[in-house]
Amino acid sequence: MNQGVLAQIASEGGGGNPALVPVLCFLFAMGLVQVVRPQLLWRLNSRLQRGWVKNPAATEPTGKGYAMQRVTGVLFLAVATWILVRQI
Repeated sequence: MNQGVLAQIASEGGGGNPALVPVLCFLFAMGLVQVVRPQLLWRLNSRLQRGWVKNPAATEPTGKGYAMQRVTGVLFLAVATWILVRQI
């Protein structure tokens, strides 16, 4: 490949996959829920623990655990936003 072809490919933006945008939008919404109401996600996931854990209510995170989930959600939202901007 010569330098002109590489420059043309780089200027086109890479041609992202259009099917990736709805998936990223769904994940972005999940990230928002994780930042705003992490308790809601825990309640949804605690149903999956039945049969694996004797007392699913005993596995609820502490306040620090929810704070860490919020921090993780903010980082996830930053990455998801960056990927969405690169796709569009």
